[in-house]
Amino acid sequence: MKKFLVIILICIGAYALITHAPDRFSINSLKSLLQFTKSGLSTSDQAIQNAFDNKLSDIQMGGSGKVIKILPDDNDGSRHQRFIIKLDSSQTLLIAHNIDLAPEIKNLRVGDHINFYGEYEWNAKGGVVHWTHHDPKNRHEGGWLNHGGKLYQ
Repeated sequence: MKKFLVIILICIGAYALITHAPDRFSINSLKSLLQFTKSGLSTSDQAIQNAFDNKLSDIQMGGSGKVIKILPDDNDGSRHQRFIIKLDSSQTLLIAHNIDLAPEIKNLRVGDHINFYGEYEWNAKGGVVHWTHHDPKNRHEGGWLNHGGKLYQ
């Protein structure tokens, strides 16, 4: 049963890659996605690793990690709460959470665990996840953060 579930998850991930980035899809990106069965990483960590390895962007994905650094808020334009998380795979991600559209996580601390869902954008440091909030115009898929059992969207 586990193998069947793994195959289904691989197919879903491959479909997402093909439909969201067909011009950047290659057999190497599919091979990378398949490697998680040997690596012991979660499917979300492997999907993020695949997006990073293949320099993919504009992909909705979720996962979880440990907060390793809290950065000052970005107050240029829309205000964003910013922090860096580390995944189980050791990859780091910058989370940029729009606090003009969603509540700020007031009690966030280094060492805290966070779950996220948003849009991944590639960068050389591991990537950025943004759109961790609702879209008031309903033109973009909404995202969220979950910290301490509370949903921020």
